[in-house]
Amino acid sequence: MNQSITSSSSSTQDILQGVVVRLILPEERERWDQLMQGHHYLGLGRLIGESLRYIAIYQDRWLALLGWASAALHCGARDKLIGWTAALRQQRLQLIANNVRFLILPDIHITNLASRILGLNVRRLSKDWEARFNHPVVLAETFVDPQRFLGTCYL
Repeated sequence: MNQSITSSSSSTQDILQGVVVRLILPEERERWDQLMQGHHYLGLGRLIGESLRYIAIYQDRWLALLGWASAALHCGARDKLIGWTAALRQQRLQLIANNVRFLILPDIHITNLASRILGLNVRRLSKDWEARFNHPVVLAETFVDPQRFLGTCYL
């Protein structure tokens, strides 16, 4: 299906309610990588450390791709907000996941879709992380390039 999906082509509310976010299957990895490389402004890159890859789908149509990875060792804004000492950061850093990639595919234009997808993803992230890596996620972080995006995505 190569047809564009827009808010006007279907009821926005129906689409948002029908979106499913799930982990990719092993056989979907190549497609995920190709789409991310081809359409994300940072390309594919490597997901460093522990990582999970997700897709958001609607009626079997891929709408978006998300990648989560281990948090960076140092992030001044995060470290200041949390108030961790260096020792606590070293102990607890594994409890933070960083949303290193979020791509809504170029032919998808649906109002509030980013918020819906991120909300669905964050609600399942810790359980998926614990199943894969034997520890939960207690903080999910994401960063936005303000030169490219407004960052107005709400949970």
